[in-house]
Amino acid sequence: MNVDGKSSKSGATILFSLKNEVGGLVKALRTFQEQHVNLVHIESRRSKRRNSDFEIFVNCDGDHRQLRELTRLLSQHTNVVQITSPSRNNDDELPVPWFPKKISDLDLCSQVLMYGSDLDADHPGFQDKIYRKRRNYFADLARSYKHGDPIPRVDYTAEEIQTWARVFRELNALYPSHACKEFLKNLPLLVEHCNYKEDNIPQLEDVSRFLKERSGFSIRPVSGYLSPRDFLAGLAFRVFHCTQYVRHSSDPFYTPEPDTCHELLGHVPLLAEPGFAQFSQELGLASLGAAADAVRKLATCYFFTVEFGLCKQDGRLRAYGAGLLSSAGELKHALSGEAKLLPFDPRVTCNEECVITAFQNVYFVADAFDDAKTKMREFAKSIRRPFSVRYNAYTQSVDVLEDSGSIRTLVEDLRHDLDIVEDALSRLNTA
Repeated sequence: MNVDGKSSKSGATILFSLKNEVGGLVKALRTFQEQHVNLVHIESRRSKRRNSDFEIFVNCDGDHRQLRELTRLLSQHTNVVQITSPSRNNDDELPVPWFPKKISDLDLCSQVLMYGSDLDADHPGFQDKIYRKRRNYFADLARSYKHGDPIPRVDYTAEEIQTWARVFRELNALYPSHACKEFLKNLPLLVEHCNYKEDNIPQLEDVSRFLKERSGFSIRPVSGYLSPRDFLAGLAFRVFHCTQYVRHSSDPFYTPEPDTCHELLGHVPLLAEPGFAQFSQELGLASLGAAADAVRKLATCYFFTVEFGLCKQDGRLRAYGAGLLSSAGELKHALSGEAKLLPFDPRVTCNEECVITAFQNVYFVADAFDDAKTKMREFAKSIRRPFSVRYNAYTQSVDVLEDSGSIRTLVEDLRHDLDIVEDALSRLNTA
C-alpha cells in the first residue's frame, strides 16, 4: 500500500510489531496522524523475529522533534524494532525502504501475497479437502524454516508423483526443439546429481546443494507468492524462493501459481548456469532500497525475462523463461510463429502488462544473456537511490556504498583483484 506525500528534509524508516491488543494497527497509524508525520510508504509482512503475527514497515517524513515524539508514543501500542534515517538529507531524496543487509535477514522477508495455504475459489484444488490439508502441511514447513536449516525432505504421495510424471513427460518431449542450449546442458546434470526422473520428485535440499556448487545459488522454501520486493531481495543474495507443493491432479498442465513442477523444471536448470545466475542476482541487487514503482518495473522485467523470456541461438528462437519451460501449451504457443514478439528493452518491457491466467500478450526476445545483462545494468542506473550496493560473497551480505569510506574499501578490494589478474598475465607471458 502506498500513501502519496512529499518528502521533507528529515525522514525515517520505522519497523515495528503490533502488541496483542484490539485495534493495535489503527491506534499506531493514528499516532502518525496526530503528530502530523507524513506516511510515504507502508508494508506489512509476517514476522519471524517476534512472536507477533506481523511486522509493519513504514517510510515517513517529518522534522526531528516530530519523529522523536512519534517514537515515544508509538511504543505505547507497538514494539518498535528498528528506526533508520536516510544518510543524506537532500530536499529531493525519497525515504529508503528497509531491505535485508545479510542473508539471514531473509527470515524477515516472508510476506506471502497469494495462495500458500489459502486457496481462491477458482483454484483447481479449492474444494478438495485432502489437497487443502496437504497444502497446509507444506505451508507449515515453509513458515518454520530459518536460514541455515536443512530443507525438510518430503514424502510425496503417489498422486503427487503421478502429476509430476505427466508434466515431466510432456515437457521433456519439447525441450530438445524449444529450450535454450544452457537449459539443455544443465538438465542432464540434474538427472545425475539430483535424481530428476519421471517417477521421482527431487528434494529441494539436494537441488540447493547442487546449485550452490554450480552457481552459488541456494534454495529457500516458501509457501506461495511472495511480494515482488521480497522475492527480488532473495535473488540479491543468490537465494531462490521455491515451493514444495505439487499442483492439483485434476489439471496437471495448468497451475495459477508456482508449484514444484514449475520451480524444478522451469527455473532450476538455468539457475545452475553462472551467467544466468548473475543476471538474476543483478535484478535483485537493483531492487534493494528502491522505491515501490522501481520495484514494480524490475519485477516486470523479471517476469518477461526469467519467467517468459525468449532468446536467439544459432539463428532460431529458444525459450529460457521458466514460465514457458514449465508449461507445454504456452511453450508451443510462444515459438509457434503466431505470438507477438518484441526485442527486449527494459524501458519498454517494464511497462508491459503481466498476465497470469492466460498466455502473454507479447514476448520479449534477447540476443543473448550477456546482452540482456548489459541492458539491465544500464536500466538499473536510472533507479533513484542515495547509494549503490555490492554483494559480498565472503560474508553473504550487502555492502552499502554511500560514503567515501565504503567506496575506498571497495577500490582497495578491486586493486587486489587486479593484482591477481596482472600476476596471472605475467606468468602467462613468461611461460
